[in-house]
Amino acid sequence: MTIWSAEIKELDSLYTSIKGRFPELEKELEELIKFDNANVILIYSRRCLEVIITDLCECELKRPRKTEPLKGIIDKLSHEEKVPSHIIVSMQYLNSISTFGAHPKDFDQEQVRPVLINLATIIKWYVKYKDTQITGQAKPEEAKYESKEPINTREGIQKSKKRLILLFSGLLLIVAIIVVALFVFNIVGGKQTKGLDKSIAVLPFKSLSDDPEKQYLADGMMDAILLHLSKIEDLRVMSRTSVEQYRKTNKTTSVIGHELGVEYLLEGSFQKYDDDVRLIVQLIKTGKEGHEWANEYDRKWNDILLVQSEVAQVIAKELDAVITPEEKQQIEKTPTTHLAAYDAYLKGLYFYEKGFEDENEKAILWFKEAIRIDSTFALPWTYLSMCYWRNASTADTPEFKEAKRAAERALELDLSSGIAIVNMAEVLDNEYDFKGAEEKIKLALKIDPENQYVLRNVGRFYTKLGRREESISFCNLALQKDPNNLTALFYLATAYYYSENFTEAWATLKKYYELEYKGLEYLYYQILLEEGNFNRILNEPSFEENENARNVALASLNFASGHKNEAEKLCDTLKKDNIPAYWIAFAYAHGDEPLKVFEWLERSYTLKERELTYLGVEPAFKKFRNEPRVKKLLQEMKFPV
Repeated sequence: MTIWSAEIKELDSLYTSIKGRFPELEKELEELIKFDNANVILIYSRRCLEVIITDLCECELKRPRKTEPLKGIIDKLSHEEKVPSHIIVSMQYLNSISTFGAHPKDFDQEQVRPVLINLATIIKWYVKYKDTQITGQAKPEEAKYESKEPINTREGIQKSKKRLILLFSGLLLIVAIIVVALFVFNIVGGKQTKGLDKSIAVLPFKSLSDDPEKQYLADGMMDAILLHLSKIEDLRVMSRTSVEQYRKTNKTTSVIGHELGVEYLLEGSFQKYDDDVRLIVQLIKTGKEGHEWANEYDRKWNDILLVQSEVAQVIAKELDAVITPEEKQQIEKTPTTHLAAYDAYLKGLYFYEKGFEDENEKAILWFKEAIRIDSTFALPWTYLSMCYWRNASTADTPEFKEAKRAAERALELDLSSGIAIVNMAEVLDNEYDFKGAEEKIKLALKIDPENQYVLRNVGRFYTKLGRREESISFCNLALQKDPNNLTALFYLATAYYYSENFTEAWATLKKYYELEYKGLEYLYYQILLEEGNFNRILNEPSFEENENARNVALASLNFASGHKNEAEKLCDTLKKDNIPAYWIAFAYAHGDEPLKVFEWLERSYTLKERELTYLGVEPAFKKFRNEPRVKKLLQEMKFPV
């Protein structure tokens, strides 16, 4: 069974219903439903469209089509408003994709299904259109005798009264509906809020190339358009991490929209051949057949940055989103004039998004190549910093120094990027420069207040400072914009834990694991220890990816339950594994070992470990925070009072 069998079945039903009425359309539709071959289906879909467009050209534009291309006629029908806009969108999309039927290597077979959906939408409208034409023409005999009927004055007055009553009743009903709608959508009776009508997710773009290594180009186009849309405050845009799960899915657009909590989806396909590029995009309103808007861009590679900006602005217009002059300026800003640098940056981004260690090294090489070609290109500097940051175990490593240098350079080149500013804040707080980090945090919020990456990292930062309400609030704001964002969920669970709200921490961490399981985090065991749930720790299976976290928890519970020898053995194992000194101190904090707690915390400070930034809020260290050696540490780290 093909993936478009349901759509063929619907077209078969339409064919049966119109049989005997539209001979030319029936002929092409009959051939279409016979075949399973994708190329043949696309060819006959286009022929069906040609029949309809040719007829519309004669009926609405009052001239024969002759050899005029379909696109030209569709544009004229749209310009003269002869056909509803949503049908024009379906025609444009069908015309664009169906041409690939003659070029087997140029399209993905998954694109056949939306072609058939749009064809069915067009045919249904066309049948109604033809029916209206027929009923709208009065028969000559009826017209001839219509004026000769006698007029009953009394009956006419009664009919007029009935019409007036019906008219007033209808008006009252309409007014009632409008009033209810105004209150439901909070237009009156309260502050107007952003509804779901301005929420959108950009689904992973498909590559139309046979070469799988060209997928980075399609991903780069998706990322660029998504980044532009994210700059528009009047839109709510899902992050890439939330949509990545739909890269290979059989779920319908309605299901995806419901799961993401958005009203619109943007699908796209991209191909680059030598200096020519083709970008096909379609805006879908979830739960509705067909498309709101679709377009095909056949341009030169030199124009690709302009195309990205153009697409983002058209989408915003379709969603009635307001673009401020500042936002428009940011969207139209050209990040680099060197397309070779841009290409290298896209390759780096492709490997960076994978997140694995070997891919991270490849990403570093490509970002460096982009910088070599254009050292004033800010984006690769930001992501180069993030790559080095991933590799830095502490702030006292060459990798961290490279991360800081790249972060500083990125801000020198472009101080308008919220992501770059927040990245700099993270570098600073891991140098224990919390004052400098907070200045950057506030700047990022001012420049990019709608960016979920900014919001979630602001939440993480305030967690470290013990500003509980703010940390939870900002993490929740990030999740409002992107409900399934894994990092934001984890930061929220962390915020709840350090606020000692373990019930909410569990609930949030559970959702995090339901979305993606990558091994048990330290946080999992931290919560169990605070709740005294030792049995669960003991019964948790040992896996390689979480062995150190589990051993820290086992050492901690052995200290807490008086099994000091077992605890010390586990600590010796952890020391041999060179885990952060912070976690050794954490284990000792659960026993009667204050001197060892101080010793390992001070070692953590000497090494500039990033984990130590949670010293002021970790529940396990609460009883030690008034001790002189810990107070001195907190002072030296310059925690805000």
